[in-house]
Amino acid sequence: MNRFLSNIKKYQKYAVRSAKAELKSEVADSYLNWLWWIIEPLCFMLIYTFIFGYVFHNKTPHFASFVFVGLTAWNFFNRMINGSVRLISNNRDLVKKVYIPKYILLLAKSYTYLFKTGISIIITFFLMFFQGVRFSWHIIFFIPIYMVFYMLTFGIGLILMHYGVTINDLGNLTNIALRMVFYLSGVFYNITERLGDQPKLCFLLLRVNPTAFIMNELRKTMLYNTLPSFQGLAFWLCVALALIAIGVRLIHKYENSYAKVI
Repeated sequence: MNRFLSNIKKYQKYAVRSAKAELKSEVADSYLNWLWWIIEPLCFMLIYTFIFGYVFHNKTPHFASFVFVGLTAWNFFNRMINGSVRLISNNRDLVKKVYIPKYILLLAKSYTYLFKTGISIIITFFLMFFQGVRFSWHIIFFIPIYMVFYMLTFGIGLILMHYGVTINDLGNLTNIALRMVFYLSGVFYNITERLGDQPKLCFLLLRVNPTAFIMNELRKTMLYNTLPSFQGLAFWLCVALALIAIGVRLIHKYENSYAKVI
């Protein structure tokens, strides 16, 4: 891990510059430029709010904010996981010509996703204000919750990035898994309310599925003015650190062979 931390520090400027370059390239040929980073999440929020709030008569208080909190967390997770699978293959020219620790590629990608997530969080606060959500000091806990979520997602991404080099179908399998996780995470419904009569299933979804757990904790602190589950956060933090350690070890062991495979 010392080597990992040393490389993170050494290549930090590269990761930041790479993220900035990617963000600029995304909007270079667009008339609305950076406004798309606001319009896209707002449109999806409106779609889900209309379908599940009005068509299916969801009675959850402040439902638009409820959806946006979950959707913001999900978008970050989905982008990180999907983006990590073929990350080395998509950067084959860089991998073959220049030595760079491969997890720096994921670090740079994560910065672009964090930037977009930050915009969505700001939109969420504005939406909460307009919906009359009562703000309290509990809201500060969204920061450590997202820190745990980032580390967990980064750890999963490292492992998928490694195996994505040799397993060609991993991208398709990941898409199927993500689709299932999306519907089981409670992005647009309250798991506790919907499955209150099935406590075992409710417990499994909120404790075994990290995205469902994170969304639930974010809503508790941001919308319902309650404390998060510190025990649950500590558990997923340990899982995140273990996944990062496994991913870093795999990449350090096999990174010299990636150029030959791709």
